[in-house]
Amino acid sequence: MQTDAPAERGGYRHEAVLYDCEEEFLGIVVPFLREGVAAGEPCLVALGSSTAGLARAALGDITGVTFLDDGGRYGRPASVIRSYRAVVAAHVADGAAQVRVVGEVPHPGLGVPWDGWVRYEATINHAYADFPLWGLCPYDTRITPDAVLDDVARTHPHLATTDGHHEPNPRYQDPLEFLTRRPPADPDPLETASAPIIDLTDPTPAAARRAVGALSATQPGNTQLDTPQPGCIDIDDLVLPVNEAVSNALTHGRPPVRFRLWTAPDHIVATVTDRGHGPTDPFAGLLPSTGTSSGTSSAGLGLWLTHQICSQVTLDRTDDGFTIRLVMGTAHPGRTQNGLQRA
Repeated sequence: MQTDAPAERGGYRHEAVLYDCEEEFLGIVVPFLREGVAAGEPCLVALGSSTAGLARAALGDITGVTFLDDGGRYGRPASVIRSYRAVVAAHVADGAAQVRVVGEVPHPGLGVPWDGWVRYEATINHAYADFPLWGLCPYDTRITPDAVLDDVARTHPHLATTDGHHEPNPRYQDPLEFLTRRPPADPDPLETASAPIIDLTDPTPAAARRAVGALSATQPGNTQLDTPQPGCIDIDDLVLPVNEAVSNALTHGRPPVRFRLWTAPDHIVATVTDRGHGPTDPFAGLLPSTGTSSGTSSAGLGLWLTHQICSQVTLDRTDDGFTIRLVMGTAHPGRTQNGLQRA
């Protein structure tokens, strides 16, 4: 089946693929990749194990399509942006006129919180704008929540349809507008299930670091999380993100500054709240620095590093102020949240 490809190459073409059966998925993705191979364009595939298996079987023994290893590709939004920019830049340096990517973005239907990934979907319209990149983001409508599908419609400038066309999306919103107007994320269930084991008001960054370090030292049996994510996540990994969050709140926010932390066997949640408005740059943390965020460039770099370290980061503004939520690990659905005992 032939598709209606863009008339001109250059810049980032970001398309959503909505499908409700395997045949529709393959009917869009396979021609997209085969046409890229025929044109001599590097083709990257970053899918979950199930959809990757479908695509592999349908494509057969084809040269020119690279399947990225399942698991690490979409671990953290800021890390994905950094790695894709590097990979596409390398292909362009080698002479590629265009790079094609099929990437399955995590969402609640796949067992992953959505807030960080919807920021990713909006931000990459800006982050990849200078690259000759054509990306398809497949979403299975059988498992994708309606609220996520609504966000998908607002963050993708183009749609790939099941009849083989690639069309402009009339519901697309400018990323700055979309991110600025996005409502706050829901709190982690730990925040409402139990009292925090650390609760400090107007702490110095050093005091916040000491509190996290003392928790790790006094609870050695619970320092390492029971998490399915690759690698070992430690309470000590939160020292730098907490330091950055408290420092930014004290420097750029308005008092009082409150630092709280909760733990469970599979994840840790820390929040830092102040009465200010938070960064003015909606891309803050997902990119090293855009030059428009409030505060210094070093503060922007610290927030970017925080996004590289933490499993999830949310930046929420309400009438009462600004909250940054730092999460290490991933909650196991249905597990009883037996956190550490309150000190």
